[in-house]
Amino acid sequence: MSMQPQTIPPIPENTVVVARAAFPKGNLYIQIRDNLGSIYQDETFASLFSKRGQPAQAPWQLALVCVMQFIENLSDRQAADAVRARIDWKYALSLSLSDPGFDYSILSEFRTRLIAGNAEQELLDKLLEQLRSKGLLKGHKRQRTDSTHVLAAIRILNRLETLGETFRAALNSLAVAAPDWLEEHLQDAWFDRYSRRTENYRLPKLDSEREELGRTIGKDGFALLDAIYDWATPEWMRQIPAVETLRRIWMQQFYAPTEDGNVQWRSPKDMPPSTLAIHSPYDVEAHYSSKRSVDWVGYKVHLTETCDRDCPHFITGVCTTLSTISDDAVVESVHQSLSKKSLLPEEHLVDTGYVTADHIVNSQANYGIELLGKVRINPSWQTQNNSKFSAEQFEVDWDNQVVTCPKGHQSIIWRPKIDNRGLRVVHVHFSQADCRHCPVRKRCTHSKAARRLTLQPQAKYNALRQRRQVQETSEFKQLYQQRAGVEGTLSQGVRRSALRQSRYVGLAKTHLQHILIVTALNLVRLSAWLSAIPLAQTRYSRFMELKPQIA
Repeated sequence: MSMQPQTIPPIPENTVVVARAAFPKGNLYIQIRDNLGSIYQDETFASLFSKRGQPAQAPWQLALVCVMQFIENLSDRQAADAVRARIDWKYALSLSLSDPGFDYSILSEFRTRLIAGNAEQELLDKLLEQLRSKGLLKGHKRQRTDSTHVLAAIRILNRLETLGETFRAALNSLAVAAPDWLEEHLQDAWFDRYSRRTENYRLPKLDSEREELGRTIGKDGFALLDAIYDWATPEWMRQIPAVETLRRIWMQQFYAPTEDGNVQWRSPKDMPPSTLAIHSPYDVEAHYSSKRSVDWVGYKVHLTETCDRDCPHFITGVCTTLSTISDDAVVESVHQSLSKKSLLPEEHLVDTGYVTADHIVNSQANYGIELLGKVRINPSWQTQNNSKFSAEQFEVDWDNQVVTCPKGHQSIIWRPKIDNRGLRVVHVHFSQADCRHCPVRKRCTHSKAARRLTLQPQAKYNALRQRRQVQETSEFKQLYQQRAGVEGTLSQGVRRSALRQSRYVGLAKTHLQHILIVTALNLVRLSAWLSAIPLAQTRYSRFMELKPQIA
């Protein structure tokens, strides 16, 4: 397909007349076109297409359709039908009423081009640029971030189902890529075992029978891998994705075969961690994760939005990660992304999962951002039972490298070290003589020798100590209440655009979906702002509404 950038055509007169008659007060899509124009230009996507070949559908239209379909959570087929049938869509796309539209498969091809050309971020960035130029995105003094889980577009499989489906997927791929070779190496029993999808209700019920079936599947897999890795087999066959997945899963699920060919399942203690374990041959990037009461296989998405008063709350950033990536690991990438767009806030509201001493210090030093979130309390038993003797109650003299305990005794050893995580710390020891005769020793330490402390570097130590003090004040609690508003954004994404369910396979495609969802939500919020629809308030049950009346 080829593409020569064209100027955006005006909306045909007949489309304008009918749209105004059908929607005299306007609607979301008409408001978008009237206030933001086409949003996208062909030049933005010119690098994704060849300069020679059959002319492609206008990229600016495809980009807008991809966003519009997530406003209403439509499938590709439904979105293509909407382009043909709906007046408001034709208005937004500068199409005449008689325009036949395009085949729905073009949308999938366009998304593939976006990912291949690393242009998916342009969909959100161009909209944010338009909003800033119109004066609608401004005063981003305060922003907030939160995450939610995302289910992968796969079937949840148990261990035995994973083995059967992995081997079946490899056979299907080889049947396409090398059918003659496969005919020479397949076994007749494989047709009975792998001709249809592996499902638990068809599998044996007794544990002994299931283990035996697992060993049988394991032998079949090793036999196929031995044939593929034979010197006479073309090397390119080893690069087939399904074959590589088979090899990786067999390494994770089985011990190496014995000399007599016996195969044994790995014991749970020898299984790989969730960061490496593959749970489906159809999406090897989808990993198992657990957060509080939620267990899932898939990904995680982080949304960042403005939350200043008296202005629309637009989503400025989206970050999709593997499900096993912790929240605090994305703070730096979120700030880098906002910095590139010149959208850094002065205050960034996040929950506890994002806040560490490192991030408090580095966010201020590198980006001028005050990272506002509650830090975890000191987990030591002294903090839990005898707070007067927690580490925070010790006075640290950084200049003289001396620590004074609550009873006035000074440390005798100050030793900088590198801990087992590669981080710089300071080990502090007190005198055995001072601690041995201290009347409050049992409340301070359980050590037979003396009290010891491990301190972070000065900047981190002070930041953590100060935050633990500040987060208990009423001023901080009142400010921090604004963070909860991002929960409503996640809810809007889930209810309107199925934010928690991936449509596509793989991290890259799932991230593109989230960019489209976020862009769609921004357009919905723009329409609500232009229509003077107020932000929804927190709803309370009828019973809770009685509380202020009784008080």
